[in-house]
Amino acid sequence: MRIVPYDDDDDDNKTSMSIVPYAPGPKQRDRAYLIVLAGANVGEMYPVEGTETFLGRGEKAKIKLTDDGISRLHARIFLDGDGVRIEDVGSANGTIVNGERVERSVALKDGDKIQVGGTTILKFTYHDKLEETFQRQMYDAALRDHLTKTFNKKHFLERLDSEFAYAKRHRVQLAVIMLDLDFFKHVNDTWGHLAGDHVLATLANLVHGTLRSEDMLARYGGEEFAVLCRGSSPDAARIVAERIRVTVEHANFAFDGIAIPVTISSGVAAYPDFLAAGPSELLGAADAMLYEAKRTGRNRVAVRR
Repeated sequence: MRIVPYDDDDDDNKTSMSIVPYAPGPKQRDRAYLIVLAGANVGEMYPVEGTETFLGRGEKAKIKLTDDGISRLHARIFLDGDGVRIEDVGSANGTIVNGERVERSVALKDGDKIQVGGTTILKFTYHDKLEETFQRQMYDAALRDHLTKTFNKKHFLERLDSEFAYAKRHRVQLAVIMLDLDFFKHVNDTWGHLAGDHVLATLANLVHGTLRSEDMLARYGGEEFAVLCRGSSPDAARIVAERIRVTVEHANFAFDGIAIPVTISSGVAAYPDFLAAGPSELLGAADAMLYEAKRTGRNRVAVRR
């Protein structure tokens, strides 16, 4: 029930109170969202926009989820009157809502849990703008590096595990690029740590601008970064690494009006051309190539063949 004021003309216009029915539910200003509770994209928040939204691994899916067991087009979320419904679109492993497999379509309520694939669990919810901002801040704090705004090492390793499992199961290619700033200690010692932070943040922004939307960039530690390239052969990943190297070499890393020369070295390894037994072995091969690039002169790319 909801209590609202009204004016009583028969009682000297005194304000009285009236009780009227009130149906709880999402406010008109709230928007529907899916929040990833478990899986490779944990913490990510996707708005449910338009009359229908598809989720899956493929290019036609507006909400892209990368876990193993998710079909290219897995499920459809659509408006139905004032509500939202979900239906499976012939996925290999089905769509499950609150523990029940979706046979046709199911109406979604605030707080419902949706499972797709082997490990991805989504929460359906309504948020206003303030709640959305808070959720995104929580997501960034948990998964991103504060300085460079790239993903952090923990999230990169989790994503590498799921991407490697998918690549191995479906016999598709997966490449890792490890890159490291050359002589970064000299930058800090000569121009100071604020200049060093500026170089790292600028580098991350430059690298991100050279990548595809499906590629993943992470700060692996210190001045070292990692790139995950889905569906990339050793030659394709080498081209990406070389493009990054040239972009960085010719970029302007000025700090307080002083130009700071910056170059990077990179190592590349790609599965299954390099038949790694697991994700750590693939990562180790790329890291070994990074040190080979540094050993042979820096400002270059080395590829594991």
